Amino acid sequence: MAHRLNTNKQFMVGNGLLAFAVIFVVVIFVYMSMRLQREKQEERHFIESYTISLVKGFAGDSISLFVNDSLISNKTMSEEPYTVEVGRFAEQSALLIVDNNTELVSTFDLSEKGGTYQFEKESDGIKQLAKQ
Repeated sequence: MAHRLNTNKQFMVGNGLLAFAVIFVVVIFVYMSMRLQREKQEERHFIESYTISLVKGFAGDSISLFVNDSLISNKTMSEEPYTVEVGRFAEQSALLIVDNNTELVSTFDLSEKGGTYQFEKESDGIKQLAKQ
């Protein structure tokens, strides 16, 4: 009596094993790419810094300074000019100057190269002075 081969069953088992191998390779690839991406993010440090000066018109006002979403200063300005230096900590940075009395927000983009920024307050809002 000859043994009959069940080719359909062998074909399905082979396809199942191949599917598991493909899933295993994809899982390994995703795991390794996520691990490498996390290591790159941990190594990222910035050496640039921002010097922010509130030059004129801020005396006696309650002002909050934010870089991105981080509070840098929240105080009543007693003297002018008020200067603070902040290290760069993100790819892109924005400065928010909040007048706590009127809750008006002025937003300014900060360069990726760092630098010195000077601001003055006028009757129509906060203006950035030209870089010198």
